[in-house]
Amino acid sequence: MRRPALALLLALPLFACGEQGLRAPFADSRTPPGLERRFLPPAGWAWGYVQVGEDAVQRYGVSAPHGAATAQILILTDYGESAETWFETARDLNAKGVVVWILERQGQGGSERLTGKRDRGHVVSYAPDVTATKAMVRVVVRPDGRLPLTVLGQGQGGLVALRAVEEGLMVDALVLSAPTFELSALPRPKGQLIEAARWTRRLQLSLQAWPGAPDWRRDGPDDRATGLTGDPVRGAVNHAWQTANPDLRMGSPSLGQYAAFYDVLDVTARDLSRVKTSVALLAGDTDSVTPAFAQQSVCKALAECRETRLASGRHALHLERDSVRGPWLEAVLATVRAAGRPPPAIP
Repeated sequence: MRRPALALLLALPLFACGEQGLRAPFADSRTPPGLERRFLPPAGWAWGYVQVGEDAVQRYGVSAPHGAATAQILILTDYGESAETWFETARDLNAKGVVVWILERQGQGGSERLTGKRDRGHVVSYAPDVTATKAMVRVVVRPDGRLPLTVLGQGQGGLVALRAVEEGLMVDALVLSAPTFELSALPRPKGQLIEAARWTRRLQLSLQAWPGAPDWRRDGPDDRATGLTGDPVRGAVNHAWQTANPDLRMGSPSLGQYAAFYDVLDVTARDLSRVKTSVALLAGDTDSVTPAFAQQSVCKALAECRETRLASGRHALHLERDSVRGPWLEAVLATVRAAGRPPPAIP
């Protein structure tokens, strides 16, 4: 495998103390005590940073299979996740000959924050996420046709992935895993929330959360307790990494985050006809984060989209019980293997 261009990307300036120190990107993380081996970094895991212009620095990671690689995948994480959450999946994909790249979202995981309150999920726009995804493929991954490239977007990462393809990102296949095309649980009715969020953005107050929204807490609920997965072991992984690494913690979204989400949702829905890439949409039938009707509507509007609904699956399909995660992983691998193959000849 071609080694990533870490020299250039790691040469980004390190931030000093004060507010800049609180916002600074974060590379190596401490391993939580007692974590099972399957949740540890894959062999040869390496970190890097990517930055486009004046946008915030975003962290990525990469690992390669032990033998010859047959394909590669770029994973875009969901809200509140870091790359560490995906280590088990990266190991599984490496074992199948797949090079795994994971790009964290702006203002999350080990990426630079846009505010000094590090556990507040805050962005002004999703445009830097989309731009960084395109730059990640063009400058870091640099597909040359030898190894087909699949992009997998989880949750809100699916929205970013779809928008990047609309804006011209060329990949061999796209997996939308529990893509968030609407939010089921909002602190206020949708119209009121969007109006308030956009007003606070105009007033430059949008880094505030909705009153009463919880910050991250050491004794707070893990992913199983919040209903993201039914697996008690995998459901504790994300919270364990955040407990051991304060820089990874993520609490409630800011009002700016809500405004940015609905902005990008509107433009993505408008431009679905631009997507010619083959899309596999994987969703759980008990997902409480995003409604099925929004996913089905998007899939129907795409030129080539296959929807698979997983029985008893919740939102974090990569952290689900084996009975759900197994079929999910096989569907991902089937898409990766099919990527780049010429379509069958029409008799």
